[in-house]
Amino acid sequence: MAEKLKILIADDEDSLRTLVRAVLEADEQYLIEEASDGDEVLSKVYNDKPDLLILDIMMPGHSGFEICERIKQDPEVKDLKVIILTAKGQSSEQKWAESVGADHFMAKPFSPLELLELVQKITTRVS
Repeated sequence: MAEKLKILIADDEDSLRTLVRAVLEADEQYLIEEASDGDEVLSKVYNDKPDLLILDIMMPGHSGFEICERIKQDPEVKDLKVIILTAKGQSSEQKWAESVGADHFMAKPFSPLELLELVQKITTRVS
């Protein structure tokens, strides 16, 4: 059996992390981890080396934009795929996400099926 791909869900809302986890756990090829603030996200990115980060913009400690920019500028972790998943769905936020190197942008409320399809598409290229 192939090794499970690690996905880190980073959001300060427990209910959203629970929803995303439930969506992704339906596909048994993923090992899911969670983080609820910016410092925890960075610690897990560097220590656990996830294959994919699903990242909210508004979190305590560091914003998702700051985290994404830091990751994409660091040669050690720059290849980590990042999906920004946020309630701030305006085009200005999408442009900002692109400018800091996010690989994908999805606005809340989101379709769980669309999220699962996007994750599958990304992780197929990662594996």
